[in-house]
Amino acid sequence: MKSEFGNFYEDFVVGEIIEHALSKTIFESDNNLFSLLTMNHHPVHINLDYAEQQQHHKILVVGTLVFSVAVGITVGDISGKAIANLEYESVKHLNPTFINDTIYVKTEVLDKRESSSSNDRGIVYVESIAYNQNNIAVLSFRRKVLIKKRT
Repeated sequence: MKSEFGNFYEDFVVGEIIEHALSKTIFESDNNLFSLLTMNHHPVHINLDYAEQQQHHKILVVGTLVFSVAVGITVGDISGKAIANLEYESVKHLNPTFINDTIYVKTEVLDKRESSSSNDRGIVYVESIAYNQNNIAVLSFRRKVLIKKRT
């Protein structure tokens, strides 16, 4: 039996809240590798001695790593059948994320409309909110995704 990945345009319902099944604990190795790959060498992300002397007294996870993880968690439900991600907007870092925090995401379908250029696709507009293991919102963002229709 073939499994389906993603949803078609018709499957999205405006107002629906999707609680994504995936989650991810962000380990020190994730944060270190992401810092190196993206050339973000701010000491608050990679230097424990420095971080302990700052506001939160521990290493902060790079915000764009939290964003990338949150987007990744949503792929199976939101953009698995996408033709393209059209736009990301309003990325907000709501609270800090620390090493060993686990990220969960919920997405609300804000709007959807059929494509004006092709009748085999539509645009879905969603807002995703990432939470840590204590149910504290750490990040939010909105995006528009061009998604295939079923037909």
